[in-house]
Amino acid sequence: MSGIEERGDAFEKKFAHDEELRFKAEARRNKLLGLWAADKLGKSGEDADEYAKEVIRSDFEEPGDEDVFRKVRADFDAAQVDQSDHQIRRTMEELMAEAVEQIKNEG
Repeated sequence: MSGIEERGDAFEKKFAHDEELRFKAEARRNKLLGLWAADKLGKSGEDADEYAKEVIRSDFEEPGDEDVFRKVRADFDAAQVDQSDHQIRRTMEELMAEAVEQIKNEG
């Protein structure tokens, strides 16, 4: 294998690895967000776990985070939970950092 092919292969492997980590981090963040939102919605135990799964599933509607944000926003609005858009988005960012850190510590 030539040097160029080896570098290309290494790049492809790194890209695949990075994408896998990003997917895991987003799924972990969505679970943490779901548990946070469940608490705000007054859910606990199995109800909180099921709600977290709903938040995870909502991320498959479209690329990006807007589908997850809209789910939580709509559920908060329906339950009259007082959280601003800014607070929800800030929590999503904070929980993404936490999810990344958790995944790094597992490896």
